[in-house]
Amino acid sequence: MFKRFNIIKSDRREFLQSAGAATLGALAAGSPRAIQAAEPGPEATADSVILLWMGGGMASTETFDPKRFVPYEKGMDPTPVLSTFPAIDTVCDHIKISEGLEKVASVMDRATLIRSYTAGDLGHILHSRHQYHWHTGYAPPLTVAAPHIGSVIARTLGPKNPAVPAFIDIGQRFTLGEREELKAFHTAGFLGSEYGPFLIPFPSQATQAVQPPAGMTLERFKRRYKAFQDIANSSALGQHGSDYQKESLHRSLENAYRLLSSPAAKAFDLSLEPKASLEKYDTGRFGRGCLLARRLVEAGARFIEVTTEYVPFLHWDTHDNGHTRLAQLKQAIDGPIAQLVLDLEERGLLDRTMIVLASEFSRDMMMEGRPEKKVKDQVKVPNRIEEMKFYGMHRHFTGAGSVLMFGGGLKGGHLHGVTADERPCTTIKDRVIIEDLHATIYRALGISPKLAYEIENRPFYVTRDGEGQPIESLFA
Repeated sequence: MFKRFNIIKSDRREFLQSAGAATLGALAAGSPRAIQAAEPGPEATADSVILLWMGGGMASTETFDPKRFVPYEKGMDPTPVLSTFPAIDTVCDHIKISEGLEKVASVMDRATLIRSYTAGDLGHILHSRHQYHWHTGYAPPLTVAAPHIGSVIARTLGPKNPAVPAFIDIGQRFTLGEREELKAFHTAGFLGSEYGPFLIPFPSQATQAVQPPAGMTLERFKRRYKAFQDIANSSALGQHGSDYQKESLHRSLENAYRLLSSPAAKAFDLSLEPKASLEKYDTGRFGRGCLLARRLVEAGARFIEVTTEYVPFLHWDTHDNGHTRLAQLKQAIDGPIAQLVLDLEERGLLDRTMIVLASEFSRDMMMEGRPEKKVKDQVKVPNRIEEMKFYGMHRHFTGAGSVLMFGGGLKGGHLHGVTADERPCTTIKDRVIIEDLHATIYRALGISPKLAYEIENRPFYVTRDGEGQPIESLFA
């Protein structure tokens, strides 16, 4: 682990330096003006998006694109291993997924499954750089602070319910490894603070975010709020803050304050959920996050991200014990994802809510990067597997990955893209890149992928250079 850190610490330093410079530029930037797209936006098929983020690199061959299963044996050759879980049937005869996702398998007739997502070529593989690229559509370094896709949606469409934050992020802490790199894209960038994410690290504590601190009266909180406003107005942004950015910060404070006294605040309180319903989701933080996302969509949230949480060497970042850890992760995500789909469908919300499950890239037992763009190995796999901890997908693989989508006008039981059946399991048909995936999400919301915001007297497109192309074949 320490060796890996030494390999990439210079890349992290460069990333932070460029992100820091872009952030200062965002503070100084004036009001971003929307530039009319060259063509009108399409008719919307969705009003809200829920992004289910598998941070750390979800191995597609272990989840939604199973290949040849080779069971564990002490002393085995790792070379033939493509999947460490057998494939299982789903409700769709033409789609199989991986063991451990039986509940998701039961709702695949509501899903569109992309197996041909190909991560960007960013040189040396660094999780936070690839996550930045996925969430903004742009590869760092940049001269401006690129906004998160949730911020773009919040700015372009505005809130569905003025009392509910348009963009809510659930499950990610910023007190652990790569915290500054993660902060770099959990932001509205040049769009302004009011369009940034409302952060809820722990779903079960969400209600604390929408009420005064324990022991503080509302009147005292009002005085604290007024004092904080004065500080923000006078010095918080310092000489770098433009009038627009200061005003945006004030509006973000006002929005948060408005939520405190709104009936919509009840949506954040999971204790109000019936016990039987809570139990269906209660597999841990991610499961409770999915339940909170459903409640927030009902209350009028526009964009919600729920993450399994990215922490280096934990969760999907399987540099060891890949098989064992994925078995645990599947137990955490399987039931909540399926229940979220069923609950939204029962409430008549699935048709207008797009669910997107994704990760920054995939993993492979033997290959780092992809065949034509190999990078230095960050994990060594022994010639013979003598211990269970070496059984699983440990290396970063960017040649293909899976994205699972539900609702929002998409087809049900639809399969897009084909990957090779033998290593390297790269995309061989209908490749999907981040620009086109974002364009597809924007198209569902009625936003043109050629929409741009003028910043520093130049256009910043919602997809890179306005080149994103919606995948029309995914829509019903």
